[in-house]
Amino acid sequence: MKEEKSKIANRKSKQRMTKKQRALEVIARLKAEYPDTHCTLAYDSPWKLLISVRLAAQCTDARVDQITPLLYEKFPTLEALAQADVTEVEGIVRPCGLGKSKARDICACMKIIWQEYGGQVPDTLEQLLQLPGVGRKSANLIMGDVYGKPAIVTDTHCIRLCNRIGLVDHEKDPKKVEMALWKIIPPEESNDFCHRLVDHGRAVCTARTKKPYCEKCCLVDVCKKIVS
Repeated sequence: MKEEKSKIANRKSKQRMTKKQRALEVIARLKAEYPDTHCTLAYDSPWKLLISVRLAAQCTDARVDQITPLLYEKFPTLEALAQADVTEVEGIVRPCGLGKSKARDICACMKIIWQEYGGQVPDTLEQLLQLPGVGRKSANLIMGDVYGKPAIVTDTHCIRLCNRIGLVDHEKDPKKVEMALWKIIPPEESNDFCHRLVDHGRAVCTARTKKPYCEKCCLVDVCKKIVS
């Protein structure tokens, strides 16, 4: 009887958690579950990460990592891509989907970086957002992974999990989710937190199965979807 009352009290306590309290608990548990998190796109220079994240739109990271070596075999440097014929680039990146627009953005982006920034990818959000094909998700990824600055990348995993867990409420707009998370996620935890959401979203809190694997989730007792 006492044990049952304790469980009920604990459940009610979890229901009363503020978003910030829930966020800190989620961060701690995901850190323990996925200690060695990192960006899953393969790259060895900032401009290549920009290209990969553009290609990753509506495409899997695995497919992107298959295509980029073919692109760099033909165009091995940023300068080469800045001077490339867009139709040639499109022919290579077409398997990633949206080949025409992605090739156009990649060539235009590399040209600006080469001509206006001396081949160096800019290190401010404002400058990154001025580049063709670079949205807030891409810009934040560069800020966090390349420059080690606080960054919140609101990809599909981040948006899905934050709604399920209860860090945001029925919000699907990426920028609004990002702004909400800035209020409750410590800046120094932000970049790795987003990578860990990807790890957890692929392994446990999935989108493509009929239901997530709640029975093996490290967040099961703090997830608002479960404890509410």
